[in-house]
Amino acid sequence: MIEKEKLVKIAGASNVSYDRATLDTYSSDISFVNAIRPVCVVKPTKADAVQKIIKLANETLTPLIPVSSGPPHFRGDTVPGNGGAVIVDLSKMKKIINVDRARRVAMIEPGVTFGELIPAAEKEGIRLNMPLLPRKSKAVIGSLLEREPVIMPKYQWDISDPLACVEVIFGSGDEFRTGQAAGPGTVEEQWKVGGVQKAPYGPGVASWHRLIQGAQGTMGIVTWASMRCELFPSLEEPFIVGSSKFDSLLELASWLVRLRIANECFILNNTNLAAIFAKKWPKDYQSLKDTLPAWTLFYNVAGYEFFPEERISSHIKNITDITQRLGVEPVKSAGGISANEILKTVQQPSAEPYWKLRNKGACEDIFFLTINDKLGSLVDTMYGLAEKAGYPISDMGVYIQPVVQGTGVHCEFNLFYDPDNQSEANRVKDLSTSAVKKLMANGAFFSRPYGENAGLVINRDAASAAVLNKLKKMFDPNHIMNPGKAGF
Repeated sequence: MIEKEKLVKIAGASNVSYDRATLDTYSSDISFVNAIRPVCVVKPTKADAVQKIIKLANETLTPLIPVSSGPPHFRGDTVPGNGGAVIVDLSKMKKIINVDRARRVAMIEPGVTFGELIPAAEKEGIRLNMPLLPRKSKAVIGSLLEREPVIMPKYQWDISDPLACVEVIFGSGDEFRTGQAAGPGTVEEQWKVGGVQKAPYGPGVASWHRLIQGAQGTMGIVTWASMRCELFPSLEEPFIVGSSKFDSLLELASWLVRLRIANECFILNNTNLAAIFAKKWPKDYQSLKDTLPAWTLFYNVAGYEFFPEERISSHIKNITDITQRLGVEPVKSAGGISANEILKTVQQPSAEPYWKLRNKGACEDIFFLTINDKLGSLVDTMYGLAEKAGYPISDMGVYIQPVVQGTGVHCEFNLFYDPDNQSEANRVKDLSTSAVKKLMANGAFFSRPYGENAGLVINRDAASAAVLNKLKKMFDPNHIMNPGKAGF
């Protein structure tokens, strides 16, 4: 175990805590992962302090658990997998290093949250391609590393987007920079000659950022990252399309993204839409849910600096041709919720309380990637499993997000439950486990498995698991980085 005096020397006395109440906040989250209390929490403020902590942990074989976002946490990846762990809380590394409108890129430290970066980017005339309603305390880099789906698939060229370059301290204690940031020259020297850290690939022919993404902190700790941003539109025209079935909406979304017409574009069922927009709980929730269509596609058409009205008018004309063929009608409001209200809401973090907690106080998410042709059967499979488990289908939220230029979709089932009702919690836990197995057997691709499901998913492919373990030995030879997560 690392001696307290050594941690204090590295991070400062005010940034090291052994307080039992503080440790308890890191010992569990809103998931079904077993609670384990860490030994202490250290909050470094600089990258060199992170490197010193990792080197010290290698000497003492102390597990390190990286945490960047504030509570609540949902996936169990920030809960220690072993006893004797030290939480490395990066929330004090809050520097917004650079926001560059001309090159549409931002560089930040790991403690910067969506609530902090969004206004800073807007001030410079650019905006983030962000996930659907992240909580205000969610760290932007944490979201990028988790490959959370973004709501503007038009600007997602690769599944790793919008992540660009990162600086990482591997579990070995070595500092490494990916992509354009690797060189030639230091980052500061690149800036002097007009270079920006935007291209993610390299150094060499490898895409090293992919090793870090989705690793749940098991390879190292990122100390800064750059990300692709987009210009802020000068004019926007949002629309809603409702339907009793999502098939036609999915086809419309596919055309909107493939033809590069829409910016924001996603599908929600009435359970999720009501959970987001109900004003007074619980009175308004059920009445709003009953007035909404079963499925709602939201999309936004944007114009920029030059000829914005003409651009939007041309896009709307093209969309009309598609909607008439599909037999659906875009409108400006549905169930008392306007398209403009949705647009303003999804361009910001979630209001408090976090939208997934408003319904019953807890939520278990099941999410995967698939293609349009398989989505319908997978949704039916999930409905059948929920019905068999005794979980009301009408209580289950569904979120469908086209990804990577519309080449696939992220499908997410949100199982809301009361954490104080043990019977209900156990039902959701059992449903989650059985659903992952059945959906995976039916072709769902779980690219971001967490908790017990991580081993279940990764170990299905022995060859890939062997390669991952070889990489783990290279970059974290003493297995100090978040042991017990991501299948390690």
